[in-house]
Amino acid sequence: MKLVLASKNEKKLKELRDILSAQGVEVVSEADVGVDVEVEETGTTFAENAYLKAHAVMEAAGLPAVADDSGLCVDALNGAPGVYSARYGGPDLDDAGRYRLLLENMRGQLDRRCKFVSAICCCFPDGTKVEAQGECAGTLAYAPRGTDGFGYDPIFFLPELKKTFAQLTAEEKNAISHRGKALAAFREKLKDKI
Repeated sequence: MKLVLASKNEKKLKELRDILSAQGVEVVSEADVGVDVEVEETGTTFAENAYLKAHAVMEAAGLPAVADDSGLCVDALNGAPGVYSARYGGPDLDDAGRYRLLLENMRGQLDRRCKFVSAICCCFPDGTKVEAQGECAGTLAYAPRGTDGFGYDPIFFLPELKKTFAQLTAEEKNAISHRGKALAAFREKLKDKI
């Protein structure tokens, strides 16, 4: 089965390929199928945004499309940045700028509990969809550590491993991450469609 990833994020494409290839699922980019879709993420939940992206790319490509919407939810900030994780601080910030802003906004805050959330949605041309969600709890580090991963990975600390996501190998991260958990659930549900 071929799924088009509704994202231009190369690191996300690699993660999805790594996790879904074992099931015989080929994940291709929008560019691979000749589409370039920009979707306004107007949903109020990760699941709504994942659906908006997957549905738009499925319609443009005429092929099943899968989307992930994910982000970091910080307890002390009432769940922020949440669905706005990729846009936190405005369009002029890159990943490092966003996590530095978050660390600045958390200065002096003792409650550092947070979680990553991932919602996966796959829309099919026959009108059906497959959805799954995963979460990974952790704490915010006080400073970035590690060079792997992307987004908020350098400041997402796992107390039980004493490492941030950015200090884990891809295999370690995929085994415990929010996206890895969501994709494992998605993989199970996808068996009915293969």
